[in-house]
Amino acid sequence: MSTETLHLNIDRADGSLQRLIGLVERRGFHIDGMTLSDEGHGRRVELAVRGRDAGRCPHTLGRQIDKLFGVTRIAATAAAFQHEVAA
Repeated sequence: MSTETLHLNIDRADGSLQRLIGLVERRGFHIDGMTLSDEGHGRRVELAVRGRDAGRCPHTLGRQIDKLFGVTRIAATAAAFQHEVAA
């Protein structure tokens, strides 16, 4: 199974990172890697995820992440990020 990298901005509210990680794990994904950097008022997160089985779709996970309070998804992959910037 391949790993997808999600690029996110999260706010600095208490528990925001915990909610994000909890959602990813509850939806059946492993976190293979994570980088976190401060962006002043928020944080930039790059999250490498892999489904526990073939039935797990990272695009569905991205839509679920979009619904979290205080989280903004930038792109699913670097190629998708370039596509969004061009649009």
